Amino acid sequence: MAHVFQISGIKVRDKKRVLVQTIQQLGGKYIGGSVYQHVITHLIIPQVLSSEKFLAACAAGKWVVTPEYVLDSFKNGSWLPEGSYEVAISTGATPSFYPVRQWREKVASGRLAGAFQGWRVLLMVHEPTRRAMFKRLLKAGRAKVYRYPLPSHASLTHVMAKPVTENSKSHNAPCYPVSHIVQHLFGNNCEDMFNIRDDHPTEKKKCSFVDVDFSELQTELTDYVIKQEGRTRLRFPEFLGYHDPYRPQSQATETDFTNVGSMIDCGLFIEALDSIRSAVFPGLLPPAPYLVSLLEYAQQGNATSVFLRHFQQVMYSLLITNPPWLAPVKKYFTQVLQCPRCKTGLWPFLETAIRYCLSSEVTCHPLPGPALPTLLHFHSDLLAFFLKLFQGELHSLTTGDCVLAEGAGGSQASASGSLLYGTFWTVWERSTLLSRAVKQLTQLLVQAVIEDYTERDEKKSLHLADTLLDLLSVLVEFWCQQHFRLNQNLVGKGLKDLAEHFAVISQDVSPVVLAELVVRIRSTRLKLVIADAIFRSLCCRNGFTVGDETLSLKKMVLYYLPALGSLAQSPTGACLRTRSTSHSCTSQGTGCSAQSSLVNETSSEKENIPRGLHRVNAAGETLLHRACKRNQVETVLQILALPGTDVNVKDHAGWTPLHEACNHGSTACVEALLCHCPAPTLNNQVGGVSPLHDAVLNGHMDIAKMLLEHAGSVLLQQTDGGGRTPLDLVLATNLREQLLQSAQVGDSVVRNTSTQVLNLPLLEAGSSLLAHLIFSYQQERGLPSHTQPSDKPRSLGYMLVRALETHSHKKVTLGWTDQRTVRLVEDAETLLELSRGRFLGQVSQAVKECKGENTMFLMEILEDLKSQGSRH
Repeated sequence: MAHVFQISGIKVRDKKRVLVQTIQQLGGKYIGGSVYQHVITHLIIPQVLSSEKFLAACAAGKWVVTPEYVLDSFKNGSWLPEGSYEVAISTGATPSFYPVRQWREKVASGRLAGAFQGWRVLLMVHEPTRRAMFKRLLKAGRAKVYRYPLPSHASLTHVMAKPVTENSKSHNAPCYPVSHIVQHLFGNNCEDMFNIRDDHPTEKKKCSFVDVDFSELQTELTDYVIKQEGRTRLRFPEFLGYHDPYRPQSQATETDFTNVGSMIDCGLFIEALDSIRSAVFPGLLPPAPYLVSLLEYAQQGNATSVFLRHFQQVMYSLLITNPPWLAPVKKYFTQVLQCPRCKTGLWPFLETAIRYCLSSEVTCHPLPGPALPTLLHFHSDLLAFFLKLFQGELHSLTTGDCVLAEGAGGSQASASGSLLYGTFWTVWERSTLLSRAVKQLTQLLVQAVIEDYTERDEKKSLHLADTLLDLLSVLVEFWCQQHFRLNQNLVGKGLKDLAEHFAVISQDVSPVVLAELVVRIRSTRLKLVIADAIFRSLCCRNGFTVGDETLSLKKMVLYYLPALGSLAQSPTGACLRTRSTSHSCTSQGTGCSAQSSLVNETSSEKENIPRGLHRVNAAGETLLHRACKRNQVETVLQILALPGTDVNVKDHAGWTPLHEACNHGSTACVEALLCHCPAPTLNNQVGGVSPLHDAVLNGHMDIAKMLLEHAGSVLLQQTDGGGRTPLDLVLATNLREQLLQSAQVGDSVVRNTSTQVLNLPLLEAGSSLLAHLIFSYQQERGLPSHTQPSDKPRSLGYMLVRALETHSHKKVTLGWTDQRTVRLVEDAETLLELSRGRFLGQVSQAVKECKGENTMFLMEILEDLKSQGSRH
């Protein structure tokens, strides 16, 4: 497309000369002069002006861009997309908006020829120069302009006058002042931005359009991110009724528990328990050995259901009247809550209760079996009690109610002495979330999930998986709160390690079950990382590897949405890899399986195994990598024919065989890889370099076309580390057109082959995971919203959107070091792009047309994101 420019508002001669020279070096054309020329395609202005050129370009639907568009295009070596360089208008009364977009899009689509199409205007302006200017402006918007006296055949729609007189009102058409031009283009709120009503229409009036201070924006966004991440996630209203630990209630009358001990010695356990039940008051604790003896009796299997229920009541009464986050009471609970025989601490006791509910023989000591229904419910109730205890402790630590008994009543106790720490972390494990006990808990959770969906109703009624999931949420929130202020990177790593571990050990669980499990996670930060890890693992096990970039809204729409289409096309009943396969697919920067799992070496297959198949060189390159580099297509085909071949295996740097084939121009190998089922992942990037980038950078256009014909234009939207798309790397116009044609062919092929859902359960599971992933992401890292209209110019959300309407997120965040803040700005840009219809092409036709409940819900979320971008 030809680029023809005019410039307005740049008075410094050197700056203007640089722009003109740059335009010409890029193959564009510059037209000088002080009046608007309709042949231009672009107008360059530094900011909103009330000049004739600006208003006429708006009316004609031309591109109005900042000088950075030309300068950045020169750095790129070719013309960049104009969207992120459009000039925006901001006023104190309305949000920022693009002054030409509404008209430019209408003109480009053919709906209008100009903003004033259909107007037949009698222009009654006395001063000749001003009349000529208004005539050019109206004609730029495709109005028909007459002068006084009016021809007899003319039929008017508008009379525009300056000044408005009785004579101008006497014609058979509405009469307007010339300021109506601005009202029509931008609305009434922008009328005062332009001084058209004054005697000098081309002079700029001071308006409220002020560039955003990026440094101030960075500071406010950083504060917002810190507050957002440091807020309390889990709240437990049921603990608000506890007595204030700073004002302890008066201790009850001392009770003589001697008779209780005698009853226990005589085997009168029911009577002993009844005596304790009647003597539980704040500040009054029955001797711990008595409760331990009653607990041991309960575990033997001879106790009645009434006794077991009363024992639970006693424990809950103790929890309510004597909260364990009071220092001496905590020690008391530590003595009671352990196996009465083994006395090895709280976690082994808790683990034994879980394993008994799972009918496991691995307990701290043999328990009555097979599992008795009464004991099953007793241990299940014990787990519920543990959960309530830990919820209360987390609540107390969060609200500052955890106190010491010694000294002044208001001094806070350190969380390091809490039951939560003592149960799940040793002193040497506290810097990692994934401690030995936490690993065991997640493994037991997976077993409980499997049993929940496979065992008899008796087991399902225990709700064991829900209890363990809530317990995991509590300890995750506790650990994150304790470490957030000291080391936020440590928190992020801990969450990632836990999520990857869970994704690995749950590979045998049905995706449908895992998707339902994610819905039930109470902690939003835990739900976010678990949903992400499971979704990536699910994609990897079905032959589609998503990018290794940090999770962001852009990553979800750019990589995860196309992955849904691949899940929909997976064969029904496709075999998922289990734990025998390397789980590195859930780890960043590594391949989906070990090279040693490529084959199942039976004697008959060994004859077809090429030499060196299992040899990996110092760079981590497999034989498949090396064959692709050398274009040894027979070897490639021989390897691909072996069962279990991982076509996306990565070397130590992250390069896949497809990367190597594209880099070295191995056309035959690329064709062989693309024909393999499952097909290789085409959006794998290393340092931002995708296989398509590799092919284009090295001049292998035949391979580039092959890739585009296979996957379509979605590949053209990928950007490298410098923000360049593959087309940005191609300077020759004819080559760019050829690549675009290949992409169109690919889009047609994708549309024709992906309109039918082949695996609805897998798609529904993926849609559910992605829907909750987006929802949790918004809750965890949501964008600051607009406040009341009167506060909008000062609100953080308003400043962020205004900055992005005139600059790209990379320019806004240039020099910023906090990646969380950078990602927030990128998320805001993604929302704005979604509102303009970008990225939605990532959704395959099969997904769009699917009537599954979860998939339709996901589509609604995408529409909501689109509307959010519009509101911003």
